Amino acid sequence: MKEKKRRYYRFYVLCTLCSLFILSLLTSSQSNVNKPVKQGQQYKDGNLLFPFNVSYPQLAIPVNISDYMIQIAKIKSSSPSLYLKNEHIYKAIDDWINRSLGTDEFSKVGLKSYEMSGQDGYGNVHMTGYYTPIIKARHELTTDFKYPIYKMPVSEGKQLPNREQIYNGILANKGLEIAYSNSLIDNFIMEVQGSAYVDFEDDLPLVFFSYGGKNGHGYSSIGRLLVEQGEIEKEKMSIQAIKDWAKNKSEEKIKELLVQNHSFVFFEPKYNTEVKGAANVPLIANASIASDKSLIPMGSVVLVDVPLLDSDGQYRGRRENRLMVALDVGGAIKGQHFDLYLGVGDQPGKLAGYYNHYGRAWLLKP
Repeated sequence: MKEKKRRYYRFYVLCTLCSLFILSLLTSSQSNVNKPVKQGQQYKDGNLLFPFNVSYPQLAIPVNISDYMIQIAKIKSSSPSLYLKNEHIYKAIDDWINRSLGTDEFSKVGLKSYEMSGQDGYGNVHMTGYYTPIIKARHELTTDFKYPIYKMPVSEGKQLPNREQIYNGILANKGLEIAYSNSLIDNFIMEVQGSAYVDFEDDLPLVFFSYGGKNGHGYSSIGRLLVEQGEIEKEKMSIQAIKDWAKNKSEEKIKELLVQNHSFVFFEPKYNTEVKGAANVPLIANASIASDKSLIPMGSVVLVDVPLLDSDGQYRGRRENRLMVALDVGGAIKGQHFDLYLGVGDQPGKLAGYYNHYGRAWLLKP
């Protein structure tokens, strides 16, 4: 009788475990159905409990080793103090490269890889792109080149004017104009990117206009406003889409949109210089990022699994691994979010406009 009860109990326990297992599979399958993947999201590492999680990634060797090494050389020559602060990490990664080790072998050179939890806790770090535009301009006001680019005014402790006030001429004729472009949209995109090369079309080298400050008013996304107004479909939103929208619009209509963003950026001309980020270090395309420096200290090295986009801006499953250095910041770059620096000119600009995807990332440190 006791043996019969024991058999029944074992059968009952087995059935219960089987039921729980099946239920967990069904629940898991159902939850996976609701997890988006169109923007490159992955869920292979499960839920990550901390902002940074010790992990040993099984990835292919980074494709940008030479660009990464150039970027480190730029840090060493442009910011010796930043290089010295991170020298032990840079030298350890050099050792890792020279020994042809795998991505799961950073411990052999005294480093650990800490996987970022991502915005969803599953390792999906938000990735956008930025670039350096090239815009045409003149030194003096002309009929076609009539949209001023300003240097930073002296505030004397007072609130600087908002965008609408600036468009209405409150800063005019005060010696603040440093160039005139032929496109309000080009000026605005330069503000969004934080810098630009300016071509005065005078057979002289391009002039780099670096970020010179802003007016301190709140920022509103023009892309979001255009989507909300039904002017551009959300899935098709990009910098190029904004440019295309503006082509057939009057100056009044364009200003009507732009003044809804009260923030305004000022610039500083610099001659014979390279594109630099907040760390004052020249940026190498595909080897540097803008990040939240409270999370990723300036000069840090991150192994990034980047989703690749086709020429039409679509993600179709291709990815590559890069070693990237945090050398810039951005007002909209907060938390588990990277802005990938993609280079100079129209082609990087087109690609940057498409990027609103997700990849994985590992911070490398002792």
